[in-house]
Amino acid sequence: MERIAVFPGSFDPITIGHFDIIERAVPLFDKIIVAIGQNAEKKYMFPMEQRKKWLEASLHKFKNVEVDVYEGLTVDYCKRKSARFILRGLRNPADFEFEKAIAHTNRTITNREIETVFLLTSSGKSYISSSIVRDVMRNNGDYTLLVPPEVRIQQ
Repeated sequence: MERIAVFPGSFDPITIGHFDIIERAVPLFDKIIVAIGQNAEKKYMFPMEQRKKWLEASLHKFKNVEVDVYEGLTVDYCKRKSARFILRGLRNPADFEFEKAIAHTNRTITNREIETVFLLTSSGKSYISSSIVRDVMRNNGDYTLLVPPEVRIQQ
């Protein structure tokens, strides 16, 4: 059975922390689907098309990684894609507590069919989040060290 993982997120924008998790997960799975979730309640800084382009450009070298878009529950999307794993990155203890509750819920509602796999963010990247990157961008700061090279805003 093929080991397929879904790495869900808003990726608004992709950061070097996201990239690090994906890069390290590539040898662990046969396929990784980086899935951009759409949440009507959430206000995004960048449109879906831009986020998808940045992901595809940043991840093109990984032959077993694809980028997709979805709505609804992540576990329902996983079932549609025959994915048995959800990939999540952990930066700190607060992330762990939040993600643990979601992972337990997902296991319960899928009758243990979908397992969440956690990878710790590499040393030196645990402070980076999309919200911090957006704040730096909004205030005309140098965000380039926080995102893959493919994420550049034309000024």
